[in-house]
Amino acid sequence: MSKLAALMLLSLPVFAQVDFSGEWAPLYHENGPERLPGPELGDYTELPINDAARLRADSWDADRISVVEQYQCRPHGSDYALRGLGNMRVSRDIDPATQRLMAFHTHMLAWDSDRTIYMDGRAHPPEYANHTWQGFSTAVWEGNMLTVTTTHLKENYLRRNGVPRSDQATATEHWMRHGDYLTVVTVIDDPVFLTEPLVRSDNWYLDPGQHIGVFGCEHAPELPKPEGVVPHHLPGTNPYLREVSEWYGLPYEATRGGAETLYPEYRLKLNGYKAPPKCDRYCTCTTLFDCQLR
Repeated sequence: MSKLAALMLLSLPVFAQVDFSGEWAPLYHENGPERLPGPELGDYTELPINDAARLRADSWDADRISVVEQYQCRPHGSDYALRGLGNMRVSRDIDPATQRLMAFHTHMLAWDSDRTIYMDGRAHPPEYANHTWQGFSTAVWEGNMLTVTTTHLKENYLRRNGVPRSDQATATEHWMRHGDYLTVVTVIDDPVFLTEPLVRSDNWYLDPGQHIGVFGCEHAPELPKPEGVVPHHLPGTNPYLREVSEWYGLPYEATRGGAETLYPEYRLKLNGYKAPPKCDRYCTCTTLFDCQLR
């Protein structure tokens, strides 16, 4: 082989690897009302949760996010950050000696969250290692798809209405790029709160002119209450759990979630379902600016 041919082979990209670096803006054509204005209280539809998760969610009071000591500047976990409100920057770490990809880095607008996805084959830390909001992520190529595995996540939420995700969960993401569009499919396995894996997808588009500002978050008392008080509802006392079923004309049992509600066969149990004659709540919701109640 000539030296020229050898140099040409060395300059070729590794087969099927994709560059995800760039400025990405989210598309909200999936689950717009949940991801933009926020999910309705008591809406656990299509979540394979167990009774423990349901009890935790039923105790949720929306005023909890004003609690200075614990919740006010609490960021999304990395498994939810891709669904949350905010844009994303992806960059690469290249080893200057070998020119091999060592890691991807993501920066999310929300809470200025930074995450490293290691590509150098390192192992995950032992079980007793510290858990963080972003967790510990490694990735491998499967063809032109990047599969990311994240462990060591702090406890957080599956949905922003109190549905919990435990610190024992593992998140597996599949990143797929099609030109200027990015699709990320996330699979969450949680032995504490889920009876089977939760699968969700999110989409992004490349926005080269995007400028992500500083999010910032400062703790400040918002409502007068004694120090240490955490807003909550005791079991059986939450008066808002049936609102979502009444607004959308759904059977109350369907809004309670569970793996059964994920599958088409569940429709057979909804023979008496009648959609409201007129949509009057979040009828259009594709951006933050058109999510109007009516």
